[in-house]
Amino acid sequence: MVAMNMRRLGWVLALSAGLSGPALAQTLPNHVDPSARDDLPEAASVPALRFLTTPDYPPFNFRAAGATLAGFNVDLARAICNDLNAVCTIQSWPFEQIADALADNQGDAMIAGLAIDQASADRFDFSQIYLAFPARFVARKPEVAGFDPGRLAGRTVAVRAGSRHADFLKAFLPGAKTDSFDSEFAALAAVETGKADFYFGDGLRASFWLNENPDCCAFAGKAYFRPDYFGEGLAVAVPAGHDTVRAAINLAIARLKRSGRLDDLYLRWFPIAFY
Repeated sequence: MVAMNMRRLGWVLALSAGLSGPALAQTLPNHVDPSARDDLPEAASVPALRFLTTPDYPPFNFRAAGATLAGFNVDLARAICNDLNAVCTIQSWPFEQIADALADNQGDAMIAGLAIDQASADRFDFSQIYLAFPARFVARKPEVAGFDPGRLAGRTVAVRAGSRHADFLKAFLPGAKTDSFDSEFAALAAVETGKADFYFGDGLRASFWLNENPDCCAFAGKAYFRPDYFGEGLAVAVPAGHDTVRAAINLAIARLKRSGRLDDLYLRWFPIAFY
């Protein structure tokens, strides 16, 4: 699974603050092919969907008050079922057991941030991507409007040590002077205090930090989508060969995007959009 390595309490507090205000104009995820046909599976073939998830991957899937499963992935699973008029169950499994549970057909689909790599592709099939994790620059607010990634020579960019974002910066923007930190949050704090001019790294983590530091900084420039550096993103995994289930999930994701429901979920859970 994609490791988040976040303080859960801090995220929950940030989310609560972010949901209290109106959403601003945002760039929204769009991984749906507009030319794709709606090949509707026979309704009787997907009368029910058993989703598997984990309880410890906020804000995507986690245990909320009263041990209720909550999160972006949980809401998306329910929305998929509603779109398909399928009876929906969502079961929580420990991280170390969930992949084997899906392979053993103890569920129809896994929506839990499973990394799409060769090992998982050998065991499962995947839906279309519904969310990716772009890299973003962050700058202090006075520098946002005039930010130009082509003019980083002599400027200090804070990165997480050993990250693929640091590798990307070195490969494609070699004029920047990098300063490495133990975590994304430490790198972002360096921008706030003036120890670094900019941050470059995971946009999702940065969005949580910006939600807690709204007066300091903001995203600068465009989002960088590079699956070879930053991963493919999130998709629903299904047991290999379960093409009807995968097609039904793809159909539902496409319709949720076209109706705006997928965008609503994104803005609910990520009030500072990272696209």
